[in-house]
Amino acid sequence: MAERASAVGGERVEERPGSSQRDEVRVSTLELFFDLVFVFTITQLTAVLAHEPNGTGVLRVGVMLVVIWWMYGGYAWLTNVVAPDRMAYQLLLLSGMAAFLVLSLAIPTAFAGGGLEFGLAYLVIVLIHAGLFTRSQAGASAAAILRVAPLNLVAALAIVAAGIAGGVAREALWAVAVAVIVLPSLRPPDPRFEIAPGHFVERHGLVVIVALGESVVAVGIGASGHPLTAGLVAVAVLGLALTACLWWTYFGEGEDERALEAMRSASPRERPRLALNGFYHCHLLILFGVIAIASALESAIAHPGDPLSFPRSLALAGGAACFLTGDALFRRTLSIGATRWRLTAAVLALAALPLGTEASAVSEVAALVAVLLGCLVLDLRGRRRMPAVRSI
Repeated sequence: MAERASAVGGERVEERPGSSQRDEVRVSTLELFFDLVFVFTITQLTAVLAHEPNGTGVLRVGVMLVVIWWMYGGYAWLTNVVAPDRMAYQLLLLSGMAAFLVLSLAIPTAFAGGGLEFGLAYLVIVLIHAGLFTRSQAGASAAAILRVAPLNLVAALAIVAAGIAGGVAREALWAVAVAVIVLPSLRPPDPRFEIAPGHFVERHGLVVIVALGESVVAVGIGASGHPLTAGLVAVAVLGLALTACLWWTYFGEGEDERALEAMRSASPRERPRLALNGFYHCHLLILFGVIAIASALESAIAHPGDPLSFPRSLALAGGAACFLTGDALFRRTLSIGATRWRLTAAVLALAALPLGTEASAVSEVAALVAVLLGCLVLDLRGRRRMPAVRSI
Protein backbone atom coordinates (compact mmCIF):
# COMPACT_ATOMS: atom_id res chain seq x y z
CA MET A 1 0.00 0.00 0.00
CA ALA A 2 1.41 3.37 -1.04
CA GLU A 3 0.65 6.73 0.47
CA ARG A 4 1.02 10.27 -0.78
CA ALA A 5 1.57 13.41 1.24
CA SER A 6 -1.10 16.04 0.77
CA ALA A 7 0.03 19.59 0.11
CA VAL A 8 -2.79 20.86 2.28
CA GLY A 9 -1.95 20.97 5.95
CA GLY A 10 0.68 18.25 5.61
CA GLU A 11 -2.01 15.55 5.76
CA ARG A 12 -1.38 12.08 4.47
CA VAL A 13 -3.76 10.17 2.27
CA GLU A 14 -3.45 6.43 1.95
CA GLU A 15 -3.63 5.27 -1.63
CA ARG A 16 -4.79 1.88 -2.80
CA PRO A 17 -5.13 0.87 -6.44
CA GLY A 18 -8.58 1.89 -7.57
CA SER A 19 -9.18 3.99 -4.46
CA SER A 20 -11.00 7.26 -4.99
CA GLN A 21 -8.81 8.79 -2.26
CA ARG A 22 -5.91 9.02 -4.71
CA ASP A 23 -7.92 11.50 -6.71
CA GLU A 24 -7.96 13.94 -3.80
CA VAL A 25 -4.17 14.16 -3.49
CA ARG A 26 -2.78 17.62 -4.21
CA VAL A 27 0.51 18.63 -5.78
CA SER A 28 3.18 18.77 -3.07
CA THR A 29 5.37 21.78 -2.35
CA LEU A 30 8.43 19.81 -3.49
CA GLU A 31 6.80 19.29 -6.88
CA LEU A 32 6.07 23.03 -7.10
CA PHE A 33 9.73 23.65 -6.30
CA PHE A 34 10.66 21.22 -9.07
CA ASP A 35 8.48 23.18 -11.51
CA LEU A 36 10.39 26.38 -10.77
CA VAL A 37 13.51 24.78 -12.23
CA PHE A 38 11.52 23.82 -15.30
CA VAL A 39 10.55 27.50 -15.69
CA PHE A 40 14.25 28.30 -16.06
CA THR A 41 14.33 25.75 -18.88
CA ILE A 42 11.55 27.66 -20.65
CA THR A 43 13.47 30.91 -20.08
CA GLN A 44 16.60 29.46 -21.66
CA LEU A 45 14.73 28.11 -24.67
CA THR A 46 13.11 31.52 -25.11
CA ALA A 47 16.53 33.17 -25.04
CA VAL A 48 17.81 30.80 -27.75
CA LEU A 49 14.89 31.60 -30.03
CA ALA A 50 15.16 35.33 -29.29
CA HIS A 51 18.82 35.35 -30.35
CA GLU A 52 18.36 32.97 -33.29
CA PRO A 53 14.94 33.75 -34.83
CA ASN A 54 15.37 31.62 -37.92
CA GLY A 55 14.74 28.11 -39.14
CA THR A 56 17.79 26.75 -37.35
CA GLY A 57 16.75 28.34 -34.06
CA VAL A 58 13.18 27.04 -34.36
CA LEU A 59 14.41 23.52 -35.16
CA ARG A 60 16.88 23.45 -32.28
CA VAL A 61 14.41 24.82 -29.75
CA GLY A 62 11.78 22.37 -30.98
CA VAL A 63 14.15 19.40 -30.72
CA MET A 64 15.29 20.36 -27.23
CA LEU A 65 11.71 20.95 -26.09
CA VAL A 66 10.68 17.49 -27.33
CA VAL A 67 13.30 15.69 -25.22
CA ILE A 68 13.06 18.00 -22.19
CA TRP A 69 9.26 17.95 -22.02
CA TRP A 70 9.31 14.16 -22.37
CA MET A 71 11.36 13.72 -19.21
CA TYR A 72 9.61 16.51 -17.34
CA GLY A 73 6.38 14.65 -18.12
CA GLY A 74 8.08 11.47 -16.94
CA TYR A 75 8.64 13.05 -13.54
CA ALA A 76 4.99 14.19 -13.45
CA TRP A 77 3.90 10.58 -14.11
CA LEU A 78 6.38 9.47 -11.43
CA THR A 79 5.14 11.73 -8.63
CA ASN A 80 1.58 10.96 -9.70
CA VAL A 81 2.03 7.47 -8.22
CA VAL A 82 5.11 7.83 -6.01
CA ALA A 83 4.72 10.24 -3.11
CA PRO A 84 7.83 12.38 -2.43
CA ASP A 85 7.21 11.86 1.29
CA ARG A 86 10.34 9.91 2.21
CA MET A 87 13.74 11.45 2.73
CA ALA A 88 15.37 9.17 0.16
CA TYR A 89 12.76 10.04 -2.48
CA GLN A 90 13.03 13.74 -1.71
CA LEU A 91 16.81 13.70 -2.04
CA LEU A 92 16.58 11.86 -5.36
CA LEU A 93 14.01 14.36 -6.66
CA LEU A 94 16.28 17.21 -5.57
CA SER A 95 19.11 15.52 -7.45
CA GLY A 96 16.86 15.35 -10.50
CA MET A 97 16.18 19.07 -10.08
CA ALA A 98 19.92 19.74 -9.97
CA ALA A 99 20.36 17.80 -13.20
CA PHE A 100 17.53 19.80 -14.82
CA LEU A 101 19.27 22.99 -13.70
CA VAL A 102 22.57 21.92 -15.28
CA LEU A 103 20.70 20.93 -18.43
CA SER A 104 19.05 24.36 -18.53
CA LEU A 105 22.38 26.11 -18.15
CA ALA A 106 23.69 24.11 -21.12
CA ILE A 107 20.73 24.89 -23.41
CA PRO A 108 22.29 27.94 -25.16
CA THR A 109 25.31 25.86 -26.22
CA ALA A 110 23.65 22.43 -26.52
CA PHE A 111 24.53 22.28 -30.23
CA ALA A 112 28.03 23.61 -29.65
CA GLY A 113 30.46 23.49 -26.75
CA GLY A 114 27.86 22.65 -24.09
CA GLY A 115 26.40 19.60 -25.80
CA LEU A 116 28.20 17.07 -23.61
CA GLU A 117 27.06 18.80 -20.41
CA PHE A 118 23.48 18.82 -21.72
CA GLY A 119 23.68 15.12 -22.55
CA LEU A 120 25.20 14.07 -19.24
CA ALA A 121 22.60 16.06 -17.29
CA TYR A 122 19.86 14.41 -19.35
CA LEU A 123 21.37 10.99 -18.65
CA VAL A 124 21.28 11.67 -14.89
CA ILE A 125 17.64 12.79 -15.18
CA VAL A 126 16.75 9.54 -16.96
CA LEU A 127 18.61 7.33 -14.48
CA ILE A 128 17.06 8.96 -11.40
CA HIS A 129 13.60 8.73 -12.97
CA ALA A 130 13.98 5.03 -13.80
CA GLY A 131 15.46 4.26 -10.40
CA LEU A 132 12.69 5.97 -8.47
CA PHE A 133 9.99 4.35 -10.56
CA THR A 134 11.33 0.80 -10.37
CA ARG A 135 12.50 0.84 -6.75
CA SER A 136 9.40 2.43 -5.27
CA GLN A 137 6.05 0.88 -4.40
CA ALA A 138 4.49 2.01 -7.65
CA GLY A 139 2.74 -1.28 -8.36
CA ALA A 140 1.84 -1.91 -11.98
CA SER A 141 3.33 1.42 -13.04
CA ALA A 142 6.77 0.22 -11.92
CA ALA A 143 6.43 -2.78 -14.22
CA ALA A 144 5.14 -0.66 -17.09
CA ILE A 145 8.10 1.75 -16.89
CA LEU A 146 10.43 -1.14 -17.75
CA ARG A 147 9.19 -0.87 -21.34
CA VAL A 148 9.93 2.87 -21.47
CA ALA A 149 13.12 3.27 -19.44
CA PRO A 150 15.42 1.49 -21.95
CA LEU A 151 14.25 3.82 -24.74
CA ASN A 152 14.83 6.84 -22.49
CA LEU A 153 18.34 5.56 -21.83
CA VAL A 154 19.03 5.13 -25.56
CA ALA A 155 17.84 8.70 -26.20
CA ALA A 156 20.05 10.04 -23.40
CA LEU A 157 23.11 8.16 -24.66
CA ALA A 158 22.46 9.47 -28.19
CA ILE A 159 22.45 13.04 -26.84
CA VAL A 160 25.67 12.38 -24.91
CA ALA A 161 27.26 11.04 -28.09
CA ALA A 162 25.98 14.10 -29.98
CA GLY A 163 27.73 16.30 -27.41
CA ILE A 164 31.01 14.52 -28.16
CA ALA A 165 30.56 14.41 -31.92
CA GLY A 166 30.31 17.38 -34.22
CA GLY A 167 28.98 18.40 -37.59
CA VAL A 168 26.62 16.06 -39.39
CA ALA A 169 27.09 13.28 -36.80
CA ARG A 170 25.83 15.58 -34.04
CA GLU A 171 22.66 16.42 -35.95
CA ALA A 172 22.07 12.76 -36.81
CA LEU A 173 22.44 11.66 -33.19
CA TRP A 174 19.98 14.32 -32.04
CA ALA A 175 17.58 13.00 -34.69
CA VAL A 176 18.02 9.50 -33.26
CA ALA A 177 17.21 10.77 -29.75
CA VAL A 178 14.05 12.50 -30.95
CA ALA A 179 12.96 9.49 -32.99
CA VAL A 180 13.47 7.13 -30.05
CA ILE A 181 11.18 9.32 -27.96
CA VAL A 182 8.55 10.40 -30.48
CA LEU A 183 7.94 7.27 -32.56
CA PRO A 184 7.09 4.97 -29.61
CA SER A 185 4.93 7.74 -28.12
CA LEU A 186 2.67 7.56 -31.19
CA ARG A 187 1.54 4.11 -30.07
CA PRO A 188 -0.88 3.65 -27.15
CA PRO A 189 1.05 3.54 -23.86
CA ASP A 190 1.10 0.56 -21.52
CA PRO A 191 -2.37 0.49 -19.90
CA ARG A 192 -0.80 -0.67 -16.63
CA PHE A 193 0.32 2.89 -15.88
CA GLU A 194 -1.82 4.25 -13.08
CA ILE A 195 -3.04 7.85 -13.36
CA ALA A 196 -4.52 9.80 -10.44
CA PRO A 197 -6.56 12.38 -12.42
CA GLY A 198 -6.77 15.15 -9.81
CA HIS A 199 -3.03 15.33 -9.19
CA PHE A 200 -2.15 14.82 -12.87
CA VAL A 201 -4.36 17.60 -14.24
CA GLU A 202 -3.37 20.02 -11.48
CA ARG A 203 0.35 19.38 -12.03
CA HIS A 204 0.18 20.14 -15.75
CA GLY A 205 -2.06 23.15 -15.21
CA LEU A 206 0.53 24.61 -12.86
CA VAL A 207 3.22 24.11 -15.50
CA VAL A 208 1.15 26.04 -18.04
CA ILE A 209 0.68 28.85 -15.49
CA VAL A 210 4.40 29.18 -14.81
CA ALA A 211 5.17 28.95 -18.53
CA LEU A 212 2.74 31.79 -19.23
CA GLY A 213 4.59 33.76 -16.59
CA GLU A 214 7.62 33.54 -18.87
CA SER A 215 5.84 35.87 -21.32
CA VAL A 216 5.55 38.46 -18.56
CA VAL A 217 9.19 37.96 -17.58
CA ALA A 218 10.22 38.35 -21.23
CA VAL A 219 8.62 41.79 -21.32
CA GLY A 220 10.58 42.79 -18.24
CA ILE A 221 13.84 41.49 -19.71
CA GLY A 222 13.26 43.29 -22.98
CA ALA A 223 12.37 46.55 -21.24
CA SER A 224 15.46 46.52 -19.04
CA GLY A 225 17.67 49.53 -19.71
CA HIS A 226 15.13 51.34 -21.91
CA PRO A 227 13.22 54.52 -20.98
CA LEU A 228 9.60 54.06 -19.96
CA THR A 229 7.99 55.61 -23.03
CA ALA A 230 4.31 55.51 -23.97
CA GLY A 231 5.09 52.97 -26.69
CA LEU A 232 6.92 50.69 -24.31
CA VAL A 233 4.06 50.87 -21.79
CA ALA A 234 1.55 50.13 -24.56
CA VAL A 235 3.29 47.02 -25.83
CA ALA A 236 3.94 45.83 -22.25
CA VAL A 237 0.26 46.14 -21.30
CA LEU A 238 -0.85 44.58 -24.58
CA GLY A 239 1.66 41.78 -24.06
CA LEU A 240 0.12 41.12 -20.66
CA ALA A 241 -3.35 41.21 -22.24
CA LEU A 242 -2.21 38.64 -24.82
CA THR A 243 -0.91 36.38 -22.05
CA ALA A 244 -4.21 36.81 -20.20
CA CYS A 245 -6.06 35.70 -23.35
CA LEU A 246 -3.90 32.60 -23.50
CA TRP A 247 -4.70 31.95 -19.83
CA TRP A 248 -8.40 32.33 -20.60
CA THR A 249 -8.05 29.93 -23.51
CA TYR A 250 -6.60 27.20 -21.29
CA PHE A 251 -8.26 27.85 -17.92
CA GLY A 252 -11.25 30.15 -18.47
CA GLU A 253 -14.83 29.09 -17.74
CA GLY A 254 -13.76 25.92 -15.94
CA GLU A 255 -11.68 24.42 -18.78
CA ASP A 256 -9.31 22.74 -16.31
CA GLU A 257 -12.28 21.28 -14.43
CA ARG A 258 -13.60 19.81 -17.68
CA ALA A 259 -10.22 18.22 -18.30
CA LEU A 260 -10.26 16.77 -14.80
CA GLU A 261 -13.76 15.37 -15.27
CA ALA A 262 -12.75 13.81 -18.59
CA MET A 263 -9.80 12.05 -16.96
CA ARG A 264 -11.94 10.88 -14.06
CA SER A 265 -14.64 9.59 -16.40
CA ALA A 266 -12.19 7.57 -18.46
CA SER A 267 -11.49 3.97 -17.48
CA PRO A 268 -8.15 3.31 -15.72
CA ARG A 269 -6.84 1.55 -18.85
CA GLU A 270 -7.84 4.49 -21.06
CA ARG A 271 -6.29 7.20 -18.88
CA PRO A 272 -2.65 6.57 -19.92
CA ARG A 273 -3.57 7.14 -23.58
CA LEU A 274 -5.37 10.40 -22.78
CA ALA A 275 -2.48 11.46 -20.56
CA LEU A 276 0.12 10.80 -23.26
CA ASN A 277 -1.76 12.35 -26.18
CA GLY A 278 -3.34 15.24 -24.31
CA PHE A 279 -0.67 16.21 -21.83
CA TYR A 280 2.48 15.40 -23.81
CA HIS A 281 1.78 15.82 -27.53
CA CYS A 282 -0.77 18.64 -27.33
CA HIS A 283 1.11 20.46 -24.58
CA LEU A 284 4.24 20.45 -26.74
CA LEU A 285 2.43 22.84 -29.08
CA ILE A 286 1.11 24.89 -26.17
CA LEU A 287 4.55 25.32 -24.62
CA PHE A 288 6.26 26.02 -27.94
CA GLY A 289 3.67 28.72 -28.58
CA VAL A 290 4.48 30.36 -25.24
CA ILE A 291 8.21 30.23 -26.01
CA ALA A 292 7.74 31.77 -29.47
CA ILE A 293 5.54 34.60 -28.15
CA ALA A 294 7.92 35.33 -25.28
CA SER A 295 10.93 35.44 -27.63
CA ALA A 296 9.16 37.96 -29.89
CA LEU A 297 7.97 40.16 -27.02
CA GLU A 298 11.44 40.20 -25.50
CA SER A 299 12.82 41.65 -28.73
CA ALA A 300 9.86 43.88 -29.65
CA ILE A 301 9.54 45.69 -26.32
CA ALA A 302 12.63 47.84 -26.97
CA HIS A 303 11.23 49.30 -30.22
CA PRO A 304 7.44 48.99 -29.95
CA GLY A 305 6.65 51.56 -32.64
CA ASP A 306 8.99 50.12 -35.27
CA PRO A 307 8.15 47.36 -37.75
CA LEU A 308 9.24 43.88 -36.75
CA SER A 309 11.47 41.69 -38.84
CA PHE A 310 9.61 38.85 -40.54
CA PRO A 311 11.02 36.17 -38.17
CA ARG A 312 9.98 38.18 -35.06
CA SER A 313 6.54 38.87 -36.45
CA LEU A 314 6.15 35.21 -37.38
CA ALA A 315 7.21 34.14 -33.88
CA LEU A 316 4.52 36.38 -32.39
CA ALA A 317 1.65 35.41 -34.71
CA GLY A 318 2.82 31.82 -35.16
CA GLY A 319 3.30 31.38 -31.42
CA ALA A 320 -0.30 32.41 -30.77
CA ALA A 321 -1.51 30.10 -33.55
CA CYS A 322 0.59 27.24 -32.17
CA PHE A 323 -0.82 27.71 -28.65
CA LEU A 324 -4.41 27.86 -29.91
CA THR A 325 -3.95 24.79 -32.11
CA GLY A 326 -2.42 22.83 -29.25
CA ASP A 327 -5.26 23.81 -26.95
CA ALA A 328 -7.85 22.85 -29.58
CA LEU A 329 -6.23 19.44 -30.05
CA PHE A 330 -6.07 19.02 -26.28
CA ARG A 331 -9.80 19.72 -26.00
CA ARG A 332 -10.55 17.33 -28.85
CA THR A 333 -8.38 14.58 -27.34
CA LEU A 334 -10.25 14.79 -24.05
CA SER A 335 -13.63 15.59 -25.73
CA ILE A 336 -14.18 18.58 -23.47
CA GLY A 337 -15.62 21.16 -25.83
CA ALA A 338 -15.87 22.65 -29.28
CA THR A 339 -12.67 23.65 -31.05
CA ARG A 340 -14.10 25.72 -33.92
CA TRP A 341 -13.43 29.18 -32.51
CA ARG A 342 -9.95 28.31 -31.26
CA LEU A 343 -8.95 27.04 -34.69
CA THR A 344 -10.52 30.12 -36.28
CA ALA A 345 -8.47 32.31 -33.92
CA ALA A 346 -5.32 30.39 -34.90
CA VAL A 347 -5.87 31.16 -38.59
CA LEU A 348 -6.69 34.82 -37.90
CA ALA A 349 -3.60 35.13 -35.70
CA LEU A 350 -1.43 34.23 -38.70
CA ALA A 351 -3.30 36.81 -40.74
CA ALA A 352 -2.07 39.48 -38.29
CA LEU A 353 1.54 38.85 -39.31
CA PRO A 354 1.74 41.67 -41.93
CA LEU A 355 0.80 44.23 -39.27
CA GLY A 356 4.07 43.49 -37.51
CA THR A 357 6.26 43.69 -40.58
CA GLU A 358 4.52 46.66 -42.21
CA ALA A 359 3.32 48.69 -39.21
CA SER A 360 4.68 48.00 -35.71
CA ALA A 361 4.97 45.55 -32.87
CA VAL A 362 2.18 47.37 -31.01
CA SER A 363 -0.15 46.93 -33.98
CA GLU A 364 0.44 43.20 -34.25
CA VAL A 365 0.07 42.54 -30.51
CA ALA A 366 -3.11 44.64 -30.41
CA ALA A 367 -4.53 42.69 -33.36
CA LEU A 368 -3.72 39.36 -31.69
CA VAL A 369 -5.45 40.47 -28.48
CA ALA A 370 -8.53 41.54 -30.48
CA VAL A 371 -8.62 38.24 -32.39
CA LEU A 372 -8.32 36.09 -29.26
CA LEU A 373 -10.84 38.12 -27.31
CA GLY A 374 -13.36 38.04 -30.13
CA CYS A 375 -13.10 34.32 -30.74
CA LEU A 376 -13.16 33.44 -27.04
CA VAL A 377 -16.26 35.55 -26.49
CA LEU A 378 -17.98 33.86 -29.44
CA ASP A 379 -16.94 30.46 -28.11
CA LEU A 380 -18.38 31.32 -24.69
CA ARG A 381 -21.68 32.52 -26.17
CA GLY A 382 -22.01 29.39 -28.29
CA ARG A 383 -21.34 27.16 -25.31
CA ARG A 384 -23.98 28.87 -23.19
CA ARG A 385 -26.56 28.55 -25.98
CA MET A 386 -25.80 24.86 -26.59
CA PRO A 387 -24.60 23.37 -23.29
CA ALA A 388 -25.16 19.86 -24.52
CA VAL A 389 -22.62 20.11 -27.36
CA ARG A 390 -19.22 18.81 -26.27
CA SER A 391 -17.18 18.81 -29.47
CA ILE A 392 -17.48 19.45 -33.15
